[in-house]
Amino acid sequence: MESLTPTAQHGQTMRMDIHDVVRELNAALGPTLVAALSGSKDRKLPIRWAKPDGPEPRSDAARRILFAHRQWGLLSAADGDHVARQWFIGGNPLLQEETPITAIREDRHADVSGAVDSFIAGSADE
Repeated sequence: MESLTPTAQHGQTMRMDIHDVVRELNAALGPTLVAALSGSKDRKLPIRWAKPDGPEPRSDAARRILFAHRQWGLLSAADGDHVARQWFIGGNPLLQEETPITAIREDRHADVSGAVDSFIAGSADE
């Protein structure tokens, strides 16, 4: 697996249309988890956000989605899609055993970013 820097991944995500970002996250995590991390109570809303002519997420939801996409990209590049998905939905000791999905929804982005960095660094040591 190749490794991406956080800066390179940030650039990739920020150059994308929000509809494309949501579409990629929907494919990776599923719309229910994308709704959960964005803070939306409507599980079907990410499906509408992913359509090129669909509505755009509110600014707080968009911020969370963009952040999640950046973290997904880093994890996926380092360890593959399956491991990245497991990382997002599993309890994490660096997040007080909460899932990254919950931490992202709660805007604990610095904590999540640190947990991603730690996980990738640990993977590199194996």
